[in-house]
Amino acid sequence: MKLLILLFIMAVNIGCTEPQGEARCRPAAVAGQFYPAAADTLRAEVEGFIGMAGCSARGDVQAVIAPHAGYVFSGRTAGLAFARISPATRYERIFLLGPSHRAAFDGVSVELGYGAYATPLGRVAVDTAVCRSLAGADSLFDFLPEAHQGEHCLEVELPFLQVRLDSMPPVVPLIVGTADMGRLRRVADALRPYFTAANLFVVSSDFSHYPAYADAVEADRQTADAVLTASAGAFVEALAGNARRGVRNLYTSACGQSPIAVLLMLMEGRPDLCIEHLGYSNSGDSPYGDTARVVGYHAFAAVGRGAVGRGASAGGPSAHGRFALTRAEKSALLAIARQSIADSLAGRRIRPVDEALLTPALKARCGAFVTLSAGGRLRGCIGNLVGRRPLWQTVGEMARAAAFDDPRFSPVGAAELPGISIEVSVLSPLRRVASEAEVELGRHGILIVKGGRSGTFLPQVATDTGWTREEFLGHCSRDKAGLGWDGWRDAELYVYEADVFGED
Repeated sequence: MKLLILLFIMAVNIGCTEPQGEARCRPAAVAGQFYPAAADTLRAEVEGFIGMAGCSARGDVQAVIAPHAGYVFSGRTAGLAFARISPATRYERIFLLGPSHRAAFDGVSVELGYGAYATPLGRVAVDTAVCRSLAGADSLFDFLPEAHQGEHCLEVELPFLQVRLDSMPPVVPLIVGTADMGRLRRVADALRPYFTAANLFVVSSDFSHYPAYADAVEADRQTADAVLTASAGAFVEALAGNARRGVRNLYTSACGQSPIAVLLMLMEGRPDLCIEHLGYSNSGDSPYGDTARVVGYHAFAAVGRGAVGRGASAGGPSAHGRFALTRAEKSALLAIARQSIADSLAGRRIRPVDEALLTPALKARCGAFVTLSAGGRLRGCIGNLVGRRPLWQTVGEMARAAAFDDPRFSPVGAAELPGISIEVSVLSPLRRVASEAEVELGRHGILIVKGGRSGTFLPQVATDTGWTREEFLGHCSRDKAGLGWDGWRDAELYVYEADVFGED
């Protein structure tokens, strides 16, 4: 029995064995539950989530709002928030704000018990000086050990920060227990001196809790629209509006409503900042979720006002499906692809596209592949799985790459171009699957990810080759990802759909 107790103590303190004289370390409380406990697996999973994000990084991100559920449910949406941050940004410290799931109190618990937090990726220092300063600034700030012990909402954000940032600064962990608006304004006032470009604020919150899928989408849209106003008053009113609508099983519209309200109060009087909406999903989108009872997840970023990235509003492309392109839009993309190749062959600068011809769908950021064929045989194929630029621009760039940069083929010559057929595949968002049984041949493209290696096949590959599901996976694993024929069996599997169209 004593041996079992000793082993248990050793297990829960992995990563927190303090050398003599070092600060006391908080051990990871939810490793192996909310996220992988093995460092290599955790790093690869987080890198995958960030890598799938379709938003470009910026160096002026001052705050993000990210979900805190298990990574199998919300990891991809969380990745959108952290992908917005440039890895090279050197923050002085990171303020972590989240709601209390384990203790009831009417203030803010600031971490005064530990000098570091551990995750499987290593230790993160706590800025104990700032923590003590906050505790002395207002009586609302105190230290309640039970608010931090076992709490997951701040811990699950740390691996994303450890992976994303080239230099990990110390953190200031804050668990917000009060919902009183007057008290929250006092909290914002105490934090305001720190709400500068030198620091990053990470607000941890999930959104709607437990309504059915469609009800969650609508309630979360209302909440997101309010967050985008950067007004705490509008946000609180949106929460009340959702409650008044009597949505069945809606327990809350945002479990982190208090830390979100604090962030929005900090945004007041800051015309230099704006809020971007980066993406949405809910637990019903996960293969482990139940669409009858879901939790919603949003990703937001507060950035310098200027060119706003993907998802600047809560409308636009759905996180759950693909675009329905019109015949005219498809024709426009095919023309852009061909003109892009022709301009490159003629040594001309790529001509700009008339802005008046660009519909919202053509401006949207989604992945695309361009496939070239000659005489019925492949002549080049290059693409991006996620959209980092507007669709029309991505298609133009991928057309040039397919013509001149595919290492399997010599560059396309000017005399060849009239005989080249162009096919465009516009991709839906990636969706992780639990097993190969979910891969539908002819409908799904696949992405296999393992240990920093990845490979993909478009949906039409299965149709063109007549492969079985195992052959489809095996060839992709061996020939594209370099993982061997059976490497897919213990890798991460993702599927996507493609709207495929070509020249008549």
